[in-house]
Amino acid sequence: MNVSFLRPLYERPGPWASVYLDGTRNNEDPAGTVELRWRAAREALRDALCEPETIEALERALLAHTEEGGPYGLAAFAADGEVAMLRVLPAPPRRAIAAFGPLPHVMPLLAQMGESIPYVRVLVDRTGGRIEAVDAARLVRDEAVTGTEQWPVHRVKPGGWSQSRYQRAAQVSWERNAGAVAAAVAQAAEQCGAEVIVVAGDPQARPLLVAQLPEHWLERVVETNSSTGAAALEDVTVQAIAERATEKARAVVDRYRSRRGNDAAGDGLPAVVTALQRGQVDTVLLVDDPSSTTELWIGPEPEQLSFDRAELLAMGVRDTRRVRADAALVRAVVCTEADLLFAAPDELPVEGGVGALLRYADAGTRRR
Repeated sequence: MNVSFLRPLYERPGPWASVYLDGTRNNEDPAGTVELRWRAAREALRDALCEPETIEALERALLAHTEEGGPYGLAAFAADGEVAMLRVLPAPPRRAIAAFGPLPHVMPLLAQMGESIPYVRVLVDRTGGRIEAVDAARLVRDEAVTGTEQWPVHRVKPGGWSQSRYQRAAQVSWERNAGAVAAAVAQAAEQCGAEVIVVAGDPQARPLLVAQLPEHWLERVVETNSSTGAAALEDVTVQAIAERATEKARAVVDRYRSRRGNDAAGDGLPAVVTALQRGQVDTVLLVDDPSSTTELWIGPEPEQLSFDRAELLAMGVRDTRRVRADAALVRAVVCTEADLLFAAPDELPVEGGVGALLRYADAGTRRR
């Protein structure tokens, strides 16, 4: 999982208010239900001594949020009287949370979001296509592309020489229009780092488009007949993304297993903490455990984390705080440009349910 979208949360010192609410509306009283849920969160933040300006900013953002369809959740993070991030969750949170502390409590957000796979989806016809591109954090492109060839795009009725001429002209038009869409798809895929390209639409235009994509994108193409109906197309997209996420996760877990026992992998929370201190980590593998009470000491910088406050003091860190271990781990992962992967307990039978793949094996070398 690419967690770089969380970086804005670590560009200010905090302390942070983190709120998770069920955003689902009650048809009989659309505003009242969410407002009641917020009231409980507001009281919890007051009890935790969160400053009034930050509480007020959260209230404005959460109660003004445009209603989504069906059940969903909201996650919001605020500091110094400003909401730094508000995210919609695909379902209500597992439990309502209102926390106030040195770091934002982002683990429930990441666990519920799952792997974010950048993708491009195109609905193509004989005159052009509609392209949607989504990166790991947000929609980055949504546009209609119209081909340069608008005539002729349909075959004429049977009839000798005229029919043959128009058929050839129509085929050339389709190919040119598909080429224009293919160029835009390739550009969008490059822009968002697409790992899946879903191609839907006209059954004769689809292969013309795919044939004109750059070769390195072809292995990421998923063609579908679901050209009618947004729900069917969405189902195909979700399935393709889920398959890609599963494939990526399996590859990372297999690589971790193959490297266990040597210097290219860290086994257990103490080893991972040491590797994060040095900036060695490529990917942290983590078992999500909301009930965990494990804590770490941290300093102002992301790589300043330890089980022992004395270790931080010996490093010259004077401003130390005690926080949830998962919050400290995520901050270090984000700010050292590492990745995060949620693993099942049987995939990661190590101390603390935490392991890591390392960028380099020399434990004594600090990353520059």
